Amino acid sequence: MKIAVIGASAGVGLEVVKQLIEAGDSVTTLSRTTDSIPDSPHVTKVQGSALSEADVVRTIEGADSVLVTLGTGMSTKATGLYPKASRVLLKVLANLPNKPPVIVLTGFGAGDSWDYNSFFMKWMFTLFLKEAYTEKTQMEQLISSGYSNSMFVRPGRLTNGALTQKYRVTASLDTSTKIGSVSRKDVAHFMVDQARNRNRSDPSPRISGLGDKSETMCEHRHITIRTSW
Repeated sequence: MKIAVIGASAGVGLEVVKQLIEAGDSVTTLSRTTDSIPDSPHVTKVQGSALSEADVVRTIEGADSVLVTLGTGMSTKATGLYPKASRVLLKVLANLPNKPPVIVLTGFGAGDSWDYNSFFMKWMFTLFLKEAYTEKTQMEQLISSGYSNSMFVRPGRLTNGALTQKYRVTASLDTSTKIGSVSRKDVAHFMVDQARNRNRSDPSPRISGLGDKSETMCEHRHITIRTSW
């Protein structure tokens, strides 16, 4: 498969690229820097910006799936990146002859998932992450309203833990839902799986590998998704 990754030089995006290389897929990456991205005959690196229409075209043209894993580093302030990049992506997608699935990394607290945060987490978000998550919500709203073949992945707190392939995925939330931490490698594993199996019959897959006893633990590896598929 040919898979495009926008925002590939660090974090979940870099883990996505590594796992795609291991799987033998053809990968085209877009990032401001490329030094951290492994050299491989399977990888085409585009050094550029998600705000450049020309760079985005070079990256996603002919792709079977598009993964968006943009980040703003340590910044918690509004940068405009998420809504601006969304508008550029939508413009490029509108002009493509094929309409690949687009899988977007945001975070738990974006969109309607905000309502299911604990009081403490809402307080923390309001103090430190409100601006960034406002823009992640804008990203979800723009892409979901402008491109029907889209999915949004909302992990809890990201860690640098190992790849376990043991995590739960849910497409619906209720007041009993508890969101804990999950490794970047496991989030990447889920996104790669969705990109490589985009024609699965269930548009809202649930993945559970923790077992019944683990369901009562305080720490869950948990990824929530929102899908337009």
